[in-house]
Amino acid sequence: MNSNSNLKLNDRHRLLDFSFKYGALLVIALVIVVFSIVNEAFLTYDNLSDILRAISITMFVAIGVTLSQIVDGFDLSVGSTVSLTTVVTATLMVWFQMPLFVVIVVPLLIGVVIGLLNALLIVRIRIPDLLATLAMMYVVAGIHKTYTKGYSIYNNMQMTDGTKAPGKFLPDFLWIGQGKLLGVPVPVILMIGAVALVHIFLTYTRWGRQLYITGGNREAARLSGISVNRVRLAAYVLSGLFAAIGGILYAARIGSGQVDAGAGLLMDSVAAVFVGYSVFGAGKPNVIGTFFGAVLIGVLINGLTMLNLPYYAFDIVKGAVLVLALAITFVHLNRRKA
Repeated sequence: MNSNSNLKLNDRHRLLDFSFKYGALLVIALVIVVFSIVNEAFLTYDNLSDILRAISITMFVAIGVTLSQIVDGFDLSVGSTVSLTTVVTATLMVWFQMPLFVVIVVPLLIGVVIGLLNALLIVRIRIPDLLATLAMMYVVAGIHKTYTKGYSIYNNMQMTDGTKAPGKFLPDFLWIGQGKLLGVPVPVILMIGAVALVHIFLTYTRWGRQLYITGGNREAARLSGISVNRVRLAAYVLSGLFAAIGGILYAARIGSGQVDAGAGLLMDSVAAVFVGYSVFGAGKPNVIGTFFGAVLIGVLINGLTMLNLPYYAFDIVKGAVLVLALAITFVHLNRRKA
């Protein structure tokens, strides 16, 4: 009897381990198969490239969330950062006719400043990260709506004084979000490059290891000589920077500055990060897992769109995926601790 019980328990543990390591990948494969059967246009090169192009924005935002998670934090301001940098990017071209260099650099600096402010609140003033970044989310949202007076930014838009905006979106800028290089969408190339670089940084460099050590045990990291405050500051600055890149790509892809561009990106990026916990049994924030999480979210949204489901049902599906990912992750982690 005891032998049979032990066998059943071992089988259960093996099943949990397998689901933890490969569950997310199996779900992605299953979803792709189902949507391919339902709609023959799903598994075409054009549609798959559209999925990757769409998730490239989510992925840049999710990389920032991943970095804040690694140091045992949480950046809720990334969505508002995307919205602000999107409209600033658009206004620099449409309102002020700035050159491409300025159009790219200014939003990146804004992302860095938002990251620094988050770090100031969290590291120096010691406000809990969720509360600090929640407050910053509202502040940044208020700033970008005040800046644009609640209007989206587009070519030939009507200004408040009755005149038309003097500038237009630069063709070179639109190429960043809409162009292709050797048949591959430019945003996809940028995303893959970013994932590869961040993975190498986190896995093979001293600074990447310091991020993980700081998040794992802050006191042990301090005793080992790591400047914990600097590491945490760097994580939030990088989070703001990657969110700003997401905002730039959003403007380049849409060809306008949508005032609520980042509204849905926070949930998508958070879902991608937590799905990534279970990819290959990582059990921690990691950029490769986050990428597969973003792919899952992108495939679901694309497939549901092709099935003509109402857009307001998408959040139900994404929420269910997040709940499932969290359940698998924390069941496994709690079992390991026990």
